[in-house]
Amino acid sequence: MNDFRSKPLSKPRQRRKASLLLLLWCLSLGMQTSGQANDAPSATPTGVSFRTDVMAVLSKSGCNMGVCHGNKNGKGGFKLSLRGEDPAWDYETLSRDLEGRRINVLDPDASLVLLKATMSTPHLGARRFTPQSLEYQILRRWIASGAPSDTPPKLLALQVEPRSAVLVEPAESVQLSVTASFSDGSQRDVKSLAVYELSNPIAEPGHDGLIQRRATGTTTVVVRYLDQQVAVSLAFVPARPDFQWAGPVPTNFIDELVYQRLKELRINPSPRSSDTIFLRRAYFDIVGALPTAEEARQFINDNRSDKRARLIDDLLERPEFADTWALKWSDLLRVEEKTLDRKGVQAFHGWIRSSLAQDKPLDQFARELIASRGSTYRDPASNYYRAMREPFMRAESTAQVFLGVRLQCARCHSHPFDRWTQDDYYNWANLFARVDYRILENRRRDTNDSHEFDGEQIVVMARQGDVTNPRTNQPAKARFLGDNLAELPPATDRLLALADWLASAQNTLFVETLANRIWFQLIGQGIVDPIDDFRATNPPSNPELLKALSAELVSQQFRLKPVIRTIMNSQVYQSSALANAGNREDEAQFSHAQVQMLTAELRADAWARIAGVPLKFAGYPAGTRAVELAGVPAARDRDRELRSTLADEFLQEFGKPPRLQACECERSHEATLSQTLRSVNGPFILELIRRPDNRLGQMLAASRSSAEIIDELFWVSLSRGPTPEERQAALTHVNSQTDPRPGLEDVMWALMNAREFLFRW
Repeated sequence: MNDFRSKPLSKPRQRRKASLLLLLWCLSLGMQTSGQANDAPSATPTGVSFRTDVMAVLSKSGCNMGVCHGNKNGKGGFKLSLRGEDPAWDYETLSRDLEGRRINVLDPDASLVLLKATMSTPHLGARRFTPQSLEYQILRRWIASGAPSDTPPKLLALQVEPRSAVLVEPAESVQLSVTASFSDGSQRDVKSLAVYELSNPIAEPGHDGLIQRRATGTTTVVVRYLDQQVAVSLAFVPARPDFQWAGPVPTNFIDELVYQRLKELRINPSPRSSDTIFLRRAYFDIVGALPTAEEARQFINDNRSDKRARLIDDLLERPEFADTWALKWSDLLRVEEKTLDRKGVQAFHGWIRSSLAQDKPLDQFARELIASRGSTYRDPASNYYRAMREPFMRAESTAQVFLGVRLQCARCHSHPFDRWTQDDYYNWANLFARVDYRILENRRRDTNDSHEFDGEQIVVMARQGDVTNPRTNQPAKARFLGDNLAELPPATDRLLALADWLASAQNTLFVETLANRIWFQLIGQGIVDPIDDFRATNPPSNPELLKALSAELVSQQFRLKPVIRTIMNSQVYQSSALANAGNREDEAQFSHAQVQMLTAELRADAWARIAGVPLKFAGYPAGTRAVELAGVPAARDRDRELRSTLADEFLQEFGKPPRLQACECERSHEATLSQTLRSVNGPFILELIRRPDNRLGQMLAASRSSAEIIDELFWVSLSRGPTPEERQAALTHVNSQTDPRPGLEDVMWALMNAREFLFRW
């Protein structure tokens, strides 16, 4: 609702009349509001409450959204609190700002808020409602009654029914009932004032909560009224009258719960993947490497019925497991050299890797990180705080990594999509306020970069220190996130108390976040997705599956390997990525495997294995695998020994994260034109293929025939032999040249760039 400036009145009588009307309105407003500060009525005589009705109208009409007047700078000189988080502010803005010209108590229909919203006066925000609408009538009645303020009963809860529904054609709509419960025990039907927002546009929400199908699929409807919001999961399913369940026999509870949901949606899962696909998938996920040609042949030729389970057990015991999963945690925990320095990176990564090699319980792993302090060289876990230099970064990162909560919005205002208030944010941040540093030395090379550190530091806990809550301008309390317990006593070691609370089996957010992260790493899609965005308005795609997987993690004493074993032995994990007609559109119910591009590290290591040559990274011994790198490659152009190598440049180009955020989103998975060109004709791949001592050179020196070399290249790159057609085409190309080496290099190049190779199927 954009403001406009009235033109100057042309006649003195009109000016006097307007002034008199303004005076009368101010006097009536004073009578309405006087004496209400301490003992305000629960509702106005007209039955219209500013806080429960007018505020709901502003939300229903979209006036207080971030793209409209809820923007931090407002729109057209009119600013409301974002999504109605501050009713007192909004009351002052509507009733008193611009000398009260937004409302006209003597002629309500002439009020700017009504003229703009109905487009009776030009409004850049378009028409928000009509004069016949409920919204108009509520606003008009409030204005006509003198625009009073009030203190009604507090909204305690919002009940929405149904909370989930599966609608099979011809059913195409569902009516939601929305009931508000207040502190005085009263209840009220508010479906006409609630806001309905859909996660994707497969349905159309009606004004009064009738959700109408536009396409088939699943969606989440967020129902919002005042400061409460509830998520509703809906699925619109095609009739499929000939549907018959054709899924495999479940192996464990994972299959049972996924298949139960798929049956409801009339979706058949894809069949089991081939041995070749499973073999590559398992190797990439557990040890971060291609199987050797011999390992591939041995597995494919194994006729035992339990060979997949045996392979999983064997891979989980290999030392490369710790390297691969340490890489995943190092991304989240910001293991990078600029803030930790080279020695700190090695110490922190070594601690992470050792913890995973020992299968240290993840609750203990988290507890040691949260409570850490001491020398960043001798007490490696303390590097968790060295990388985060101020309490807000510590608070946001810890919440996101270990609780799956994104708190950033609540730093400036109450979270628009979650329950967290600004007070919650600063009370949580205050737990980290007393982390301090003793910098024993700093040999940084760039004196202008205050974020670079090179030297030992001691992480300590100060005895005093609090963050200030900007809303109150007072020191914040020290309270756990979402916990109703009283603030911690002043003498409490905040980090020790936090570690015990956070890493508890009773902390549902902690357990579910870990379970969801493990699932994501193996399946490629979170049960809650994004995986670090747990909130009521982003519900899990399969709530029962998340609960069961969380219970499994707790029953296994938070050990990672048993949970990985359970997931990988399921039919869901082992399913094919090839979709059928019924599950082609499914992206959330795990009816088929997710096709994923190989990460930068996996691709570099796989290319090196095919070529049969070691990689070289700046500052690391030759032969170090990309997944073994402790930190972000420490390349410095001014240091000859640390200048970027072709392998370093490749990792950066293909999406290795700089580790500046505690988020999976920092790693790039999207192919770019530059990546495509480097894959096809970049210096890194050409160096691997043309090295005279690579796999081709060794086999040619051993007098291996072209047919034998081609077979070996297929087995080492694709974990299978060539088909007769592939073998013949490759041999024809090689034999057409005088020297077989260039032709064999072409075959190696083609396999390195094959779609079958570049993706984890």
